[in-house]
Amino acid sequence: MAVRILWADDEIDLLKPHIMFLEQRDCKVDTINNGSEAIDMVRENPYDIVFLDENMPGISGLEALSEIKRLRPNLAVIMITKSEEESIMESAIGKNISDYLIKPVNPNQILLSIKKNIDKSRLVSEETTSSYQQEFRKIGMRLMDRLDLNDWKELNEQLVYWELQMDKSEDKSMMEIFEMQKKEANQLFARFIEKNYLSWLNGTSDETPILSHTLFSKKIAPFIKEKSTFLIVIDNFRFDQWKVLKPYFNELFDVEEEETYFSILPTATQYARNSIFAGLMPSEIRKRFPSKWVEEEDEGGKNNFEEDFLNDQMKRLGIGLKTSYTKITTNQKGKKLVDNFSDLLKNEFNVIVYNFVDMLSHARTDMEVIKELADDDSAYRSITESWYKHSPLQEIIKKIHESGQQVIITTDHGMVKVNNPIKVIGDKSVNTNLRYKLGKNMSYNSKEVFEIKNPDEAYLPKLNQNMRYIFAKEDTFLAYPNNYNYYVNFYKDTFQHGGISLEEVLIPIIRLNPK
Repeated sequence: MAVRILWADDEIDLLKPHIMFLEQRDCKVDTINNGSEAIDMVRENPYDIVFLDENMPGISGLEALSEIKRLRPNLAVIMITKSEEESIMESAIGKNISDYLIKPVNPNQILLSIKKNIDKSRLVSEETTSSYQQEFRKIGMRLMDRLDLNDWKELNEQLVYWELQMDKSEDKSMMEIFEMQKKEANQLFARFIEKNYLSWLNGTSDETPILSHTLFSKKIAPFIKEKSTFLIVIDNFRFDQWKVLKPYFNELFDVEEEETYFSILPTATQYARNSIFAGLMPSEIRKRFPSKWVEEEDEGGKNNFEEDFLNDQMKRLGIGLKTSYTKITTNQKGKKLVDNFSDLLKNEFNVIVYNFVDMLSHARTDMEVIKELADDDSAYRSITESWYKHSPLQEIIKKIHESGQQVIITTDHGMVKVNNPIKVIGDKSVNTNLRYKLGKNMSYNSKEVFEIKNPDEAYLPKLNQNMRYIFAKEDTFLAYPNNYNYYVNFYKDTFQHGGISLEEVLIPIIRLNPK
């Protein structure tokens, strides 16, 4: 299809060689010599791109630009000028110019600008497809190796990189190939966790990753002793979501450290986040704080004592900083914290737990509107970005930057989109989570789940002698046979957490310092 171009320049006759060059490359070019006619032509014709001289008699190029953008906000307009004045450049950029060229221009400059603005999505898609085709085999060969902790962290970052690149691509078939490779990676990662998890916890492994209960002492405590710090824990926050939000943070902060750590099992808030703040595994928390650990079957919130756990851990570590703890569960509470932000600056260490992403993931299950908006990982990332841009958290981050304090951002677990049901039979005492279950009377195919027959080995609460835990792997979810079809149809293609997948287990820890 020919690219339809409008070129407005008071010296348009001198540009005939450029126009012929474009017409030889399947472009249809209309020419005029003033800004008023340019506006009329845009009003009457569906152009793909406009080349607009800045210095024309009558209406200037900048004035014409304003009116053209009012008529066609998404039309690509390229400003061409003899002037190198910074104020003109800034004004053009402020009016959402697509490109800015200084005369004299050569035909190849013009062609490049067209390709950047008209063919960009196609060219990016083709380049992404070509590059991933080259990487596909390398990743596949790497999956065949015996991967260690660092290998899995690096491979996960690599997969996240390509997943974000695929968001820019129009090649759906290549995305399907990527999803197959990611599924294979998750299958092998689940085997890796099954083989090594208990040995990590019991000190019988040659290498042990940073886990939820060691995160604070190893990756947070050493830095809060050096400088006033804000710790922001965003509930249910995946590494790919961090990558999408990273550019917004880069505007204000230098990234001093960016890596992933391993969530404990279950990858659920009650277990993982309590472990972060207590510096203990769940059964150890239950033993040390018997009145503050809430069992699965008990009513009420299960993370109501995080501040107590944090203070206890800091005392054990010999950290005597003036500390605050704030949990944000609604937009209103976030706005209130922004209004009272100056109060936080009296402290040396401020902890903010932000629950919004977790609430969004549960809404994704329960609300049809959210289901429509976030029907895949790409859409979920997009919603996360949109939320952040309009959230009180962004205002909080800006105020932290103004205060000159460092920020540590982390989470307790991620979530995964589930597709494949696994039948589990259990009595009323079995919990309702879709990615993990615990109880004494459960029937299931042991090959389809990660089974912990002795909770003591995994430092998990044990309510009776025959109690066991099971965890869903990859993209599976645990479904009861009663009313099976309804249950499966309702929860299929929703985001869940509690089990074993790269998305749930390998989660971000980032340290930032203000620019």
